[in-house]
Amino acid sequence: MARPLVPLLNTTLFTILVPGTVLVYIPYLLTGHFSNPARGSLMWIAAAIIGWGVAVYFRCAWEFAVRGLGTPAPIAPTKYLVTTAMHRYVRNPMYIGVLCVVLGETILFRSLHLLGYMLFMCLAVELFVVFYEEPALHRQFGESYDQYRRSVPRWIPKFRL
Repeated sequence: MARPLVPLLNTTLFTILVPGTVLVYIPYLLTGHFSNPARGSLMWIAAAIIGWGVAVYFRCAWEFAVRGLGTPAPIAPTKYLVTTAMHRYVRNPMYIGVLCVVLGETILFRSLHLLGYMLFMCLAVELFVVFYEEPALHRQFGESYDQYRRSVPRWIPKFRL
């Protein structure tokens, strides 16, 4: 278990810095300091979406560190292509999880600013994936990534029975 210790520590640091900023600090600024959250069923719906997104993120981060022996950060990528767990059904579950958290925050705080932020994030993530991440993964993993890309969709999960 010593092998994934450094990737787990690096992933923890990355999570505090990047998703911490994207999912906590920026929404905090955009909502006016998380004021006036929704109550009742809207709060529970938002909490479920946020909880699901957080769970997806952490499951994917675990896979990156333990199976891929790396991190989600481009400066410390995985050594092995991760195609297990949620990555069997969709190539970018971590981004989907992050976007779900922002969607949940948008609902919880009923914020047009967060809605705009989420739409901006969708565009930014799409451009990052298409123009940086996919070419970098092709260079790193070659044909194995190309095969994975042909068989697993980018955004809409494909469930195999």
